[in-house]
Amino acid sequence: MTEFDWTAVTNNLPFLMQGLFLTFQLTILAMVGGILLGTVLAILRLSAPAPVPQLIAGYVNGLRAMPLILVIFWFYLLVPLALGRPVGAFPSALIAFTLFEAAYYSEIIRAGIQGVARGQLQAALASGLSYAQAMRYIVLPQAFRAMLPILLTQSIILFQDTSLVYVVGLRDFLTAANIVASRDQRPVEMYLFIAAVYLVLCAGGSFAVRRLQRRLAR
Repeated sequence: MTEFDWTAVTNNLPFLMQGLFLTFQLTILAMVGGILLGTVLAILRLSAPAPVPQLIAGYVNGLRAMPLILVIFWFYLLVPLALGRPVGAFPSALIAFTLFEAAYYSEIIRAGIQGVARGQLQAALASGLSYAQAMRYIVLPQAFRAMLPILLTQSIILFQDTSLVYVVGLRDFLTAANIVASRDQRPVEMYLFIAAVYLVLCAGGSFAVRRLQRRLAR
């Protein structure tokens, strides 16, 4: 360890932090968009008339069967063709992550909604609330409370998956480390540092999720 040159890390911290900021930015935006879209998909799959539930099921199962890196390539190449103009790598990656994660979030949210007693929805409808009001004020708050740890766990996985954006040229945390490692010829130091950062962030997030889960169980 005494032969390691850790100045390769310390001298490039601002550059690495820029990559980490992009990783967090992509994670948060894709998480919020994925949860919102996933909620809509889950509700429509449970309550919309045919063939909407079948179409949503096909969308969810199809995306979940695809490698994420392939989905990123698809949207990086197809979004500019669909819009008829160039689109940056970040918007394309964000759309890909949002739509991909929405498929996973929708299944989590659907299970949470189905976990709420059916009688509560019926009672809300009988009291004069519309279906949308019953879902908003009665069902979804209980469902989100129960499934919050699972949603956060999926978000930790999303944070790890953002490292795949290197394929479209985005300079995320891992890509920034790759650049420094190649330029300074210090791959061991850089990859140890990156592994330590991911370990601390993901292990800390997992610990927080477990504590939240125990607290909600009480």
